[in-house]
Amino acid sequence: QVHVVESGGGLVQTGGSLRLTCVASTAIFGIREMGWYRQAPGNQRELVAHITSGDTTNYAYFVKGRFTISRDNAKNTVYLQMNSLKPEDTAVYYCNNVPVRFQFNGQDYWGQGTQVTVSS
Repeated sequence: QVHVVESGGGLVQTGGSLRLTCVASTAIFGIREMGWYRQAPGNQRELVAHITSGDTTNYAYFVKGRFTISRDNAKNTVYLQMNSLKPEDTAVYYCNNVPVRFQFNGQDYWGQGTQVTVSS
């Protein structure tokens, strides 16, 4: 069975913090590299941060120093701790494999995402 569930989003003020959680089925999580993506209205989906099964991390320049990605392999879970949030971080956040996203029925498979809204 294939599933991915993101949670933890919400409405925060500029400078606030949120912790996102993604639980995925083994078919998606496994020992694969996992990443957090986001999509703001009118924009393409972009990769925010990613982590290998060995906990090597990489961050997009626009979140470096503010966001921290981590994973718990025993729980098929990946986290994104977001600090010092800015209005431009407002988006729907998703998790998926990196660099090749998980495919299901020939298409990229996405969960419902979790909405993050940062007010100014």
